[in-house]
Amino acid sequence: MNTYHRLVVLIVSVTGVLSFTGCGKTQEDGGKSAANTTVGTEIDDSIITAKVKSKLLADSDFKGFDLKVETRKGDVQLSGFVDTQAQIDHAMMITRSVEGVKNVDNRVSLKKDSGTTMGVKVDDSIVTSKVKSSLLADPDIKSFDIAVITNNGEVQLSGFVDNQTQIERATDVARRTEGVHNVINELRVKK
Repeated sequence: MNTYHRLVVLIVSVTGVLSFTGCGKTQEDGGKSAANTTVGTEIDDSIITAKVKSKLLADSDFKGFDLKVETRKGDVQLSGFVDTQAQIDHAMMITRSVEGVKNVDNRVSLKKDSGTTMGVKVDDSIVTSKVKSSLLADPDIKSFDIAVITNNGEVQLSGFVDNQTQIERATDVARRTEGVHNVINELRVKK
């Protein structure tokens, strides 16, 4: 399936899922938070995310890298690990070129050791799975809004959550997970 077809399937899927929630969906805080969003905004954000991911996947500089893309009200957060600063700069340029992107928040980190072995990559995948499972098991964290990437035992958390308490809790849960050597916290509170 080519990139265009994947994008279409993603957009149709997101639209279908979000349509079940109602067009006036807002966060349940009595309308007091600036974090309120409509389904339309969430669909727009999903489309922007899909476009950015598609452009990054199509670029040979980023094949094999696990870059995460999160969008909130047109603000795009990039996170993950790459080999060079030039790759970070290139990812920023690609993201800015996507229609609808208002701002790009660069949370991409440089890999500390580019000589990673297959065993380390497998270990990193296991650590990522353990952290994701721990976050899912915690009722105080909206973990579906948190991306987790691991590189040589260093875990990067990124995405958007409701408040600072959730950021601190997610960081604590990740730190206590077996196999985690360090946590890079790139989480942001929703606007």
